[in-house]
Amino acid sequence: MSRQARHIALIVGGAFFMVLLDSAIIATSLPRMAQTFGVEPIELSIGISIYLVSVAAFVPLSGWLSDRYGARRIFLVSIIVFVGASLACGMADTLSGFVLARAVQGLGGALMTPIGRVIVLNHAPKNELVRAMAYITWPALTAPVIGPVVGGFITTYFSWRWNFWINLPIGLFAWILVWRIVPATPPVGRRPFDPLGFVLSAAALVALLIGLESIAHRWMTVTHSVVLVAIGVILGVAAVYHLRRTPQPLLDLRTFKVPTFAITSVHAGTYVRIGINATPFLLPLLFQLGFGYTPLEAGTYVLVYFLGNLGMKSITTASLRWFGFRNVLVINGVLCGLFVAVCGFFSPDMGKFWIMAILLCAGLTRSMQYTALNTLGFADIPGNLRSSAATLNSMLMQVSMVLAIAFSALLLNGSRFLAQRDAVAPPDFAVAFVAMGLLVVGASLVFVKLPKDAGAEVSGHDGI
Repeated sequence: MSRQARHIALIVGGAFFMVLLDSAIIATSLPRMAQTFGVEPIELSIGISIYLVSVAAFVPLSGWLSDRYGARRIFLVSIIVFVGASLACGMADTLSGFVLARAVQGLGGALMTPIGRVIVLNHAPKNELVRAMAYITWPALTAPVIGPVVGGFITTYFSWRWNFWINLPIGLFAWILVWRIVPATPPVGRRPFDPLGFVLSAAALVALLIGLESIAHRWMTVTHSVVLVAIGVILGVAAVYHLRRTPQPLLDLRTFKVPTFAITSVHAGTYVRIGINATPFLLPLLFQLGFGYTPLEAGTYVLVYFLGNLGMKSITTASLRWFGFRNVLVINGVLCGLFVAVCGFFSPDMGKFWIMAILLCAGLTRSMQYTALNTLGFADIPGNLRSSAATLNSMLMQVSMVLAIAFSALLLNGSRFLAQRDAVAPPDFAVAFVAMGLLVVGASLVFVKLPKDAGAEVSGHDGI
């Protein structure tokens, strides 16, 4: 991989890590923050939800801004917005001030992720795309795992405010590196803004994600949550109808006509991501609620899962070159799903060695599947569709992450209700893990439809 392409991918990956770590780190700080603001900890859930709403509202805007003003310029602006909002979050003394700062943070995060992916795609040749995508995939795999541990340490030994202020040196360093290393990119075009497309797509995402989050976290009644999800679906259909018919849409839906993008980002890929994204949510709950472990003990096991994510990076490129995208996505996907399902059979009596070995294998296969999905999804995207593809991919990934938590919560509560238990127990986690594992297995088998030489120009596989 060329030095410039590697440096650009690492810089963008570092910025992604800052954003994703910030989202994962806040959960452990809520009790201390509630004391500072003089509110109940449950009230601070609005700080999490407003960030989600802000990201959902502004993600559809990122592709148009990238094309209009240049990807590098908007990426630099997004870092400034995110870091400035992080400073404001740490300085907040009232809940209202904190909520406002989190909303601005969401704007920065919404622009940074898809536009960063466009920058990498613009500067990585196809034969280097696998490694480049691996560099920007690792934050999504590691930040949710180590975030609670880092947040707990900072909150315990320093202050919850440093969970946000830590973004200042990271963001400043990232901004300088982007300014010095990433070449300036001219605007792709001066197409006019599509206000109706923006309103419909943003409103659809906001309604859908809040409704799904509410189902998982019980922010409102089930009826209200379902109604909100239904409104999101209706608005989404209206957005698609509009985007297909307007001459210059906010998002170019021709992207979905690229077969590799459609199967990895929309169809089978979405189901695989739902099953995989359930594990970071379910594992800490299993170890603490099911086994009675302390947060530190649970975090130790989850860190093994994280090590598996990193361990696969060294052989991902070679594996795709030897076996090709189709074989990797099918075989590794089935193994990934089986390891997720096996996690449901963990018990306090099982030896620590076997639990850690299974978690390590689950992390290895998870990492491989994510990198293969993300790389093949953009392998055949032409230059004029990259910004729309990155935006649509980010939107779909947001939905898959929320669906993973919502479905997991439904499975846990449904199993508990049928068994007439007062609280979730290990058998309920078994149901959730097995269901999610089977979802990954079933969706991965769909990749058999891919041609043998799918993404061969990127992987170097000869299609045999």
